Amino acid sequence: GVSMAEGEGLVSVDYEVFGKVQGVFFRKYTQGEAKRLGLVGWVQNTSHGTVQGQIQGPADRVRELQEWLRKTGSPQSRISQAEFINEKKITALEHKDFQILK
Repeated sequence: GVSMAEGEGLVSVDYEVFGKVQGVFFRKYTQGEAKRLGLVGWVQNTSHGTVQGQIQGPADRVRELQEWLRKTGSPQSRISQAEFINEKKITALEHKDFQILK
């Protein structure tokens, strides 16, 4: 439930990752890392070769995933940059889990 996260401050942020991030299990690894951190949201490939999505959860955990999206990614990926926009405080999570969208 969300009760654990109360008081920590929940945030929502949209992201887009550029580089060699398609066809390298990037979405699967992102989902795994998000679940490990207890975050919710989604990830999908775009038609222009990037990966984008949304992350929601306790601010400090969201920061961890942002750092991971900037530097780590999946083993075969090569990230050139990660952009984060529309960051805002939220009172409740808007997703049940972290999904890979087709």
